[in-house]
Amino acid sequence: MFDAAGNAWKYDSLTNAYYLHYFSPKQPDLNWSNPKVRKEVNDIMIFWAEKGVDGFRLDAFQFAAKDISFPAFPEGYEKDFIQYYAMQEGVHECLRGMNEAVFSKYDVLTVSEGAGRNFKEAHELVDADRNELQMAYAFDGVDIPNIDGYELSTVKEVFSSWDLEFSEKGWLSVFLSNHDQARMVSRWGNDSPKFRSVSTKMLNTFIMTMRGTPYAYYGDELGMTNIDMGGIEDYQDVAALGGYERTKSQGGDMDAYMAGLQKLSRENGRTPMQWDSTEKAGFSSGTSWMRRNPNSKFINVAQQNSTKSSVLNHFRQLTNLRKSNKALIYGAYELVQQSHPDVYAYTRSYKGKRFLVVLNFKETETNFDLKTLSPIGTPLLNNYFQLIKEDDVLKLKPYQSLIFELTN
Repeated sequence: MFDAAGNAWKYDSLTNAYYLHYFSPKQPDLNWSNPKVRKEVNDIMIFWAEKGVDGFRLDAFQFAAKDISFPAFPEGYEKDFIQYYAMQEGVHECLRGMNEAVFSKYDVLTVSEGAGRNFKEAHELVDADRNELQMAYAFDGVDIPNIDGYELSTVKEVFSSWDLEFSEKGWLSVFLSNHDQARMVSRWGNDSPKFRSVSTKMLNTFIMTMRGTPYAYYGDELGMTNIDMGGIEDYQDVAALGGYERTKSQGGDMDAYMAGLQKLSRENGRTPMQWDSTEKAGFSSGTSWMRRNPNSKFINVAQQNSTKSSVLNHFRQLTNLRKSNKALIYGAYELVQQSHPDVYAYTRSYKGKRFLVVLNFKETETNFDLKTLSPIGTPLLNNYFQLIKEDDVLKLKPYQSLIFELTN
């Protein structure tokens, strides 16, 4: 948030006044307490709804409403700014107005970037009887791999707690990456040539078999990876540039800052879509905002379309399996062997059908005991060509993912 110097107010010489920008100075905050502003935004959405768009994503909308007295916050508030800036009084009035004027009148999907500060606020945004939105992004999970040394137990705890909270009412979004993150396989999996494909398939298996609406960020269906950005002169992202200036002015460790950018900068996730192996990856005949990733020569749609075992074709299989089995959409979710340090496993059950999903999140082989589960047969989907089972124990390969239909 704020500009490179940490300021949220900017002077405008044309109006001889300051304006507020929580984010870039090029993104002035609107005054949502003004009815004329709300009507204008509603009219804009109606224009696009009439054009036939499928839905609306409300970017950072949990920050839309403001306490226009702008009270001073306590020291250290910036370490948890969401607690002070998000979900201010008036945000629900805006959303109910949008729903009444636009959302309820068109066949559109609505999702808010941000699910509030707690479960209660998340429900207030998306529960059907609120007449506001259909779903929201909860960010508790997506940031986990940005922390060095995170444990798989944390992943299980976060995603399981959100599933439990919305098991009876409301609806979830399920995702592992977005435009504000580095690439999924580079953060969550292993983007080395040896494991890139299998770990991407494993991660896609996760988002496509959890309860809720899965969001697959462009390129993750191919296993697109981080790019070697080079020096700060290669970055265009305002967050990266602002952080660089602040770190430098405060005498910080610039080598450490640049290493962190290389690994976690969201600019990694904004390189052109890799359609083919041509010079510009089939993305554009012009000059794109960012250069293409050199590995587009061998990670691209054209190449993966023709390869039966590709990440893309595995993603298509996942999509078809999910669409043809309501248990993988609406089914009850139950963890299996919760304490296993390497494997995230769970069942999905709905109207007599039950599936078992087994995901090895590590780059080492591991065992998974099947004694407490129903007899299993051939997996419906497997990201390896083989399945090793000895008695009631699965011998899982690095990043192996399996989907079984269990018999009653």
